[in-house]
Amino acid sequence: MRAIQADITTLAVDAIVNAANSSLLGGGGVDGAIHRAAGPELVHECRLLSGCKTGEAKITKGYRLPAKHVIHTVGPVWRGGNSGEHELLASCYRRSLELAVEHSLGSVAFPSISTGVFGYPVEDAARIAVATVGGFLAGVEVPLEVTFCCFSRGDLEVYLEVIGGGDGG
Repeated sequence: MRAIQADITTLAVDAIVNAANSSLLGGGGVDGAIHRAAGPELVHECRLLSGCKTGEAKITKGYRLPAKHVIHTVGPVWRGGNSGEHELLASCYRRSLELAVEHSLGSVAFPSISTGVFGYPVEDAARIAVATVGGFLAGVEVPLEVTFCCFSRGDLEVYLEVIGGGDGG
């Protein structure tokens, strides 16, 4: 597990994860950036998937992206922390990693799911992300390289602290 500051659409990995909305047809933030960079073929394939529920994930080709695949997951909207948000966010990471293993992928890059317009506090989200990914990786025998791709320096610092400080478990 590692954390970097970069534009996730530029990463040459087996899959990048899209923090999508439930329609999977594009939106703002990282979702819009991924759809723009992948080209119109991505939205065409996404139309065939009939959307995605919060906490679930679906996989498509990467099209014009350097990444071979896009794993789309729908994170929860922050409602104060008492509406199942923690479990739904953990499920996003877990289901995305399950798809990566199912498709024999060796590297996956995640954005900070739900911390943009969905309002999830980045410190809480980072702890859930690192704990869920760490727990998943400990339970699988296949090598899987996971990168947390942070858009801002502030988010990167939070992820680095959680990864390095052992707060993820």
